[in-house]
Amino acid sequence: MVDVKERYFEDWSVGEMFVTDSYEITEERMRSFAAEFDPQPFHVDPEAAAASIYGGLIASGWHTGSVLMRLLTTLLGPSSMGSPGVDKLRWNAPVRAGDQLRLRLTVLDTRTSSSKPDRGIILFRQELLNQRDEVVMSLEASLFMKRRS
Repeated sequence: MVDVKERYFEDWSVGEMFVTDSYEITEERMRSFAAEFDPQPFHVDPEAAAASIYGGLIASGWHTGSVLMRLLTTLLGPSSMGSPGVDKLRWNAPVRAGDQLRLRLTVLDTRTSSSKPDRGIILFRQELLNQRDEVVMSLEASLFMKRRS
């Protein structure tokens, strides 16, 4: 089997699943990201967050998505050519300081590009799991991957 980071389009098979190592969410990272990009009170203000429907600080969904992307890059090597977009994006559960997040990546479909023979398109289900195996974020995304030939 080819190491996941050395894979080209031809090396991926429908049904394959990969899980990354975990990434710890800290309050400092949550608040720093939110202060710059999503300064809603339940992301940046502990008192306001405690009085919110969340009962405490939670990470921005966009911060959570950035963690997902960081973890995804640990599975994709130099044959990755980016993505045309994301479908079925869901923030399934709040992410809190201390959560240990890991990515579960499942290959849903593969097809060669009809217009660009140097690449294929892989549809992945991406699920971000916390330490209790709860899915906190999920999406489906196609990625362009270089072909060997």
